[in-house]
Amino acid sequence: MFYPQSIEEIQRVVVESHAPMVVRGGGTKPGLLNHNDSVTTIDLSDVSGILEYRPEECTFTALAGTRLNDIEEVLSDNDQWMPFDPPMVDKGSTLGGVLAAGLSGPCRYGFGGVRDFVLGISWVSGDGNLLNGGGRVVKNVAGFDFPKLMVGSLGRFGIITEITMKVFPQSQAFATLEWDCLNIEEAVKFMKLLSLSKIEFLALDIESNGIVRVRIGGIQNSLQKRLDSIARYKNGAVIFKDREESEKWSSLRNFCWLDDSCMLIKVPITPDIVCRLDSKLSHYEALRLYSVGGNVAWIGWMDSIVKLDKILENLGLTGLLLLGEYNTPWLGTSAFDNVFAAKVKAALDPKNRFMSL
Repeated sequence: MFYPQSIEEIQRVVVESHAPMVVRGGGTKPGLLNHNDSVTTIDLSDVSGILEYRPEECTFTALAGTRLNDIEEVLSDNDQWMPFDPPMVDKGSTLGGVLAAGLSGPCRYGFGGVRDFVLGISWVSGDGNLLNGGGRVVKNVAGFDFPKLMVGSLGRFGIITEITMKVFPQSQAFATLEWDCLNIEEAVKFMKLLSLSKIEFLALDIESNGIVRVRIGGIQNSLQKRLDSIARYKNGAVIFKDREESEKWSSLRNFCWLDDSCMLIKVPITPDIVCRLDSKLSHYEALRLYSVGGNVAWIGWMDSIVKLDKILENLGLTGLLLLGEYNTPWLGTSAFDNVFAAKVKAALDPKNRFMSL
């Protein structure tokens, strides 16, 4: 395990290491770090700090090991936030970690994912060179869009060292409505109805027990009128506001609904496959939450991971193991087994120094 104190030290470790390397940020996603003893782990927890913050430009630049809760605290002082809603903030997740894993939270539904907020990235290549892509301003043209390519790469193309992100002004107020549709089939139908409405939702989630949940935000004076309009879509809406409302979403994005013994798997899906997937998972008493309008499944799994691997493969789905142990973080069909990724890997890591996972 190496604990570099600077980007220069990272470069030196990359050049001098003779073993395949993996990168660790806050250690909140150990499922991405499963490896044997011959692997070199580079811990970036000491390569942290906000390098530049321009509230008037709605941008900041920070080192990869910077904890997201520290960034959120600074942004909050200026009534700004990261609307892609990064998960596992309270558990110590870092900026570089959430980018490398390509993770976004419930409000990705209304604002887009982490990929949409990256303006620039610096990273160390397999040759030990420090490379840059993008910039520190919203309007920039810099050739190939390497920043977005690095999002979700799991450290296979290089070690992300510095990131510039755009942020948004914080809404004055938030509110949440929940309906109990009794079962997953009715919940999916209602979710589709809501998604076709003209109302702008920040988040739209459903649970396997039939709960449908939406979040809205905006100006305080207009919030109640919007709540009344949404409540008319279906009787029985339960409304949450203020602290209870914020704690609910914080619990969801930090996965407080998971049992400590659960593995956690992210699965990109579509609304039309939610019921089929849920039917398979129900046989194993898996915990599951369908987020981002039914386009992401979060699965809490306690049975043999091989069984879930088979379920996903049969449905043509790909899963990413975030919590738990397996010989690979990928489940089901491979998301990275393609010619393009191989060419990018060969260009940025020609000596194959970074683990292919």
